[in-house]
Amino acid sequence: MIVLGLGARSGADLAGPVRLALAAAGLLPDDVGVLATLDRRAAEDRVLALAREHDWRIAAFTAHELAACPVPNPGRAAAVAVGTPSVAEAAALLAAGPGAELIMPKRSRAGVTVALAVIQRPGFVQYIC
Repeated sequence: MIVLGLGARSGADLAGPVRLALAAAGLLPDDVGVLATLDRRAAEDRVLALAREHDWRIAAFTAHELAACPVPNPGRAAAVAVGTPSVAEAAALLAAGPGAELIMPKRSRAGVTVALAVIQRPGFVQYIC
């Protein structure tokens, strides 16, 4: 199963950048099972609507949980904005669980950052709402 990690500025349109990131990875929305993000973002109507549209479950993490996850591409902007050097990559890896690997490192476009991870242990998904 694929986990889509999502970071976004407030008010940014999510659909276009998510669609472009999936296409760049050669994936369709049906290939994704989980949208993982910062807990504050997960409660937003636009995030809930995106997950509902594609029948994705949502995994939500605190900034503290995300900050504790080592990632290949930490960023200063996220650290300043939300208190963690990674949202998209860390959320994807945390939701995918032990042994997860990024199949697409973070890609940013129009205020939206997307990363994709694959779950290595069938049946494991952490913190799913």
